[in-house]
Amino acid sequence: MLSCSSTTVKSFPVKKRLCFLLKLVCFVSSVFIFCEFLIYYVVIFQCQWPEVKGGTHMSKKDISTSVIKAIILADTHLLGEIKGHWLDKLRREWQMERSFQTALWLLQPDIVFILGDVFDEGKWSSPQAWANDVRRFRKMFKYPVSTELVVVAGNHDIGFHYEMTAYKVNRFEKVFNFTSGKLLTRKGINFVLVNSVALEGDGCAICQSSEAKLVALSHKLNCSQQKPNHPNQRCDDVEKLPASEPILLQHYPLYRKSDAECSGEDSASPEEKSIPFREKYDVLSREASQKLLWWFRPRLILSGHTHSACEVLHAGKIPEISVPSFSWRNRNNPSFIMGSITPTDFSLQKCFLPYESRVFTIYCAAGALLVILILAHFQLLTSPFYFAQRLISKRKA
Repeated sequence: MLSCSSTTVKSFPVKKRLCFLLKLVCFVSSVFIFCEFLIYYVVIFQCQWPEVKGGTHMSKKDISTSVIKAIILADTHLLGEIKGHWLDKLRREWQMERSFQTALWLLQPDIVFILGDVFDEGKWSSPQAWANDVRRFRKMFKYPVSTELVVVAGNHDIGFHYEMTAYKVNRFEKVFNFTSGKLLTRKGINFVLVNSVALEGDGCAICQSSEAKLVALSHKLNCSQQKPNHPNQRCDDVEKLPASEPILLQHYPLYRKSDAECSGEDSASPEEKSIPFREKYDVLSREASQKLLWWFRPRLILSGHTHSACEVLHAGKIPEISVPSFSWRNRNNPSFIMGSITPTDFSLQKCFLPYESRVFTIYCAAGALLVILILAHFQLLTSPFYFAQRLISKRKA
């Protein structure tokens, strides 16, 4: 009888310790699941599609059937085998995958545009490294049949102009079905995809081919927009397209002096804003920018490359939106653009992703609380009152 009772007494502390250990595991697991999974739902759930006006002659039902819901993001920069550390890859790719998949599930867009620099080392990649990068991209950015994915080439995908080769361009075009001067028409809305790296203007073979396609496409679009009262004989044999002013999608921004006039919490830092942009490196040249504006007379231009947000008006009426980087490696506060677009109008709204600094703060706070709980459980945490009492007694002694 005595031995049985002593066994019960000894087993009690063991059960107590196991119970405490289980509570710690639940606490740590809850923090981890929230920071690595649930936080993306909490943050992106707050984003709402902007409303777009369709004109007085259109009812709400007509607007809902004609509107395209588009997500626009840029500069994912999937790390390669040369510069990419495995831990950095693991962290950044998980963040982008969770953000993208959560956005698709919650927002259900019709189309997603990625404005270049999908890869960080596409300009250097060997065939095997390229295949590995493409496989990882397809896993991270997989999408349902109800959504269309459109990708534009950036300088890190095919190289800067002096690194760009036909092999790299063809390799990119084969994977993403991209060609410069490609027209994408959805619900009467014209999207023009531009290989801005090829707008160097030096007469290189790739540049000439790209410009020729853009000129031919601009002729089609301009003929489609001509008024019936003023017919143009040059348009008699031209294929007619929807008479909607196009939206340009490209990697390089049009020419601007710097980001000094840009504002917003995700614009460039004050130090970066003071640095002048270099033509054909940070932005397109003045000449190439004027050509695009003259050829297409777009109603909206969407670009990436700078990793920071900016809104510019060209010719006093044509807005250009520079989309910030989608990667936490480039920003503490990545974001993407949500666009509701019709053939005659559009409305844009920015959706921020979780701030990485806030995630780290949650982890640090949880870690500190965990240490306090462990010390308190093992009675290693001395209360300030008891500590002061012991000091007074020692002084008296």
